[in-house]
Amino acid sequence: MSPAPSTTAPASQRRADLRYSRVLLKLSGEALAPRNGYGIDPDVLHAIAGELKEVRSLGCELAIVIGAGNIFRGIAGSARGMERASADYMGMLATVINALALQDALERIGAMTRVLSAISMQQIAEPYIRRRATRHLEKGRVVIFAAGTGNPFFTTDTAASLRAVEIGAQVILKATNVDGVYDADPKTHKEAKRFEELSYIEFLNRHLKVMDSTAITMCMDNALPIIVFDLNTRGNIKRAVGGEPIGTIVH
Repeated sequence: MSPAPSTTAPASQRRADLRYSRVLLKLSGEALAPRNGYGIDPDVLHAIAGELKEVRSLGCELAIVIGAGNIFRGIAGSARGMERASADYMGMLATVINALALQDALERIGAMTRVLSAISMQQIAEPYIRRRATRHLEKGRVVIFAAGTGNPFFTTDTAASLRAVEIGAQVILKATNVDGVYDADPKTHKEAKRFEELSYIEFLNRHLKVMDSTAITMCMDNALPIIVFDLNTRGNIKRAVGGEPIGTIVH
């Protein structure tokens, strides 16, 4: 008996409509949290995992850097008197919790994943090795980078820029809870203006807070574009990798 025909298009065909074939998605920890609190909302996690699997099914090689603001934010601990390096290490460990939760959600719906940690913890994650990460991507696995850069004093935004450059990503997709970059906080300033595009220098000169200056500078030095978009609108990740004009592009 001949095997049943595959319902999945060949990789070359699946990638035909993609603007970006290898991307790095930056997810905040807050994206996983319930509306009014900390921790992880299973329903939110499942919804995000479903979108990520759909993007991966298009043939897009997908890597993720995840934050930890839903559990612990190092800079907040430092502001309350904690020694900064210790607070940052605690934040890095919190990103591992989020990474494992996202891995579980993805694998429960059939997406192959690997968690790579910048801090060695062999029982639960692979160590971050650049060539290993790119090989996982080539094999169709969703790669989740945990523990930031492995160093204190660097944000997960900077980790996203670093990992994106290292793996040869074509774009950083910065998922937020607003539909782009504004000249003021749109939640408190009704007259705030949204930018459709910005240069790296404009972003830095305006002191915009969507990403930190170290992350933006690294992207600028490596000509790596950033798309800032609203994660809460279903399908936006797919639209972004397809090249639809959503949110704000920094380039």
